[in-house]
Amino acid sequence: METNKIDGKTRKHIKIGAQVEVVQKQDQRTGKLTEGVVKKLLTNSPTHPHGIKVMLVSGIVGRVKWVLG
Repeated sequence: METNKIDGKTRKHIKIGAQVEVVQKQDQRTGKLTEGVVKKLLTNSPTHPHGIKVMLVSGIVGRVKWVLG
């Protein structure tokens, strides 16, 4: 388990190129996490209660649960 994970609810903690774990829309019930690299930030507000929405380099869109440090 990663020791220095940062919560994904604050936009300023998430940078393009950052390694993150996201929850995709279809995985919200199970909470299954998908790991990837941020390509684009899709949420404009500074915070979001369910996590900042991003697009990964792989094209996957999801809400950030953890920023991996």
